[in-house]
Amino acid sequence: MFDLLQYSFIQNALAAAILASIACGIIGVYVVVKKIVFISGGIAHASFGGIGLGYYLGINPMLGVLPFSLVSALIMGTVSKKSKIPEDSAIGILWSLGMALGVIFVYLTPGYAPDLMTYLFGNILTVPRFDLYLMLGVDIVIVGAVYLFYKEFLSLCFDEEFTTVQGFPTEKLYLFLLCIIALTIVVLIKVVGIILVIALLTIPATLSRRFTHNLKQMMLISIVFGTVISIAGIGLSYALDVPSGATIILVLSLVYGLVAFGMGILENRRISGDLRES
Repeated sequence: MFDLLQYSFIQNALAAAILASIACGIIGVYVVVKKIVFISGGIAHASFGGIGLGYYLGINPMLGVLPFSLVSALIMGTVSKKSKIPEDSAIGILWSLGMALGVIFVYLTPGYAPDLMTYLFGNILTVPRFDLYLMLGVDIVIVGAVYLFYKEFLSLCFDEEFTTVQGFPTEKLYLFLLCIIALTIVVLIKVVGIILVIALLTIPATLSRRFTHNLKQMMLISIVFGTVISIAGIGLSYALDVPSGATIILVLSLVYGLVAFGMGILENRRISGDLRES
């Protein structure tokens, strides 16, 4: 792996892995604790409309994803809170609408749409320098927002009614959190693609929850897991010549399965020991 560091595309891939792990490690914890995985998936897939729009306008598709994902988050959040339509149905409709718009825009774009599969399934080995700067900027926004609104987000995730009683603008906070999730999805798209983005957003956070219930510690553990496993996945995908995004998710899933299995055995042994002592 150290010999590969001389290549610029490997350096870019490692930088992207770290930046993505910071974003998903922090925001993924909120997604898991607040139990809004489905709405996060809806935002991710609806953002495909932004990719199609980017191709149609002849600009970097990432610049199309950024505003499109934010608008999708605001619409889904507003509809889920105020509409009489069941939340899962509303999200499903908007999810499908975003994907359909993306397909139409790509179809209307003259010529061939290059790297389209990269946005669907990810390819961290082809992340350009511009996307790294974009990911860094989004990471700074995410860290700053969480730092400023940490207590409000904490209250919102664990007791929304108490947050309202305390006088906080609960609905605005919820929409703001969804916008931060949308920004995180933008960071993750080039790493694992729209199809697999929810896995990277939720698995490290779910894994960290097995070690602690302290929110800050969960974020730190999630960032470490995401970084180490993403780098391992990059090395493995390069060695086996297989898609990087899918490899990262497979390694994450394998690690989670092993940790869950190991902790289950330890818990059973502890219970058995307590029964013997009693």
